[in-house]
Amino acid sequence: MIILGKFAIFVFNNNMQMYEYIKGAIAELTPACAVIDAGGVGYYLNISLHTYSQLEGQTEAKLLVHFIVREDAQIFYGFFSREERELFRLLLGVSGVGGASARMVLSTYSPEELRQIIVSENASLLKNVKGLGLKTAQKIIVDLKGKIASMPIGPGLSPGMVVGPGDSRYDEALAALSMLGFSRSSSEKTVRTLCRENPDAQVEEIIRIALKKL
Repeated sequence: MIILGKFAIFVFNNNMQMYEYIKGAIAELTPACAVIDAGGVGYYLNISLHTYSQLEGQTEAKLLVHFIVREDAQIFYGFFSREERELFRLLLGVSGVGGASARMVLSTYSPEELRQIIVSENASLLKNVKGLGLKTAQKIIVDLKGKIASMPIGPGLSPGMVVGPGDSRYDEALAALSMLGFSRSSSEKTVRTLCRENPDAQVEEIIRIALKKL
């Protein structure tokens, strides 16, 4: 921490970060962003679907922040958990991965799923992230495998329980729900949860339960 007069600047991963977290009322919430009213100032934070799912139904939030300053923009990214923010920062350290790509990775897979994918070197599953591609997926695995191997796997996930694009039940159920007119963001979260909680359920059963929840 660097003290300049009355101001404290926190340094993380060699990037100067003036903000650790933002806490306040949720003024607006979508699958891609959250506006937090902190003391009368509305902060626009880009978020992942994982963070969105944790905030749904809440009226207040405390989001950990990563602040990016570019020549043409100043961008806030908000995270529900410290582990998600750490994974985001690790992804930013991979050549060719920017904030938008890192957020897309964390929207496609939860922190626990992403760690398992990288540790198991499953580039075929990782490349399913929109806009990523096989070469970038392979580079992420090579660059990050050693860094996250020691990170504990969160509760609720056992090895091999990665659910997402490429899983036949997930893909078929999501396609069916999309054809029925349900939004992709809410369908993805519901189907992912149902596939994980019901590992032996057939696609038809997953769809039937999802219809009751959506």
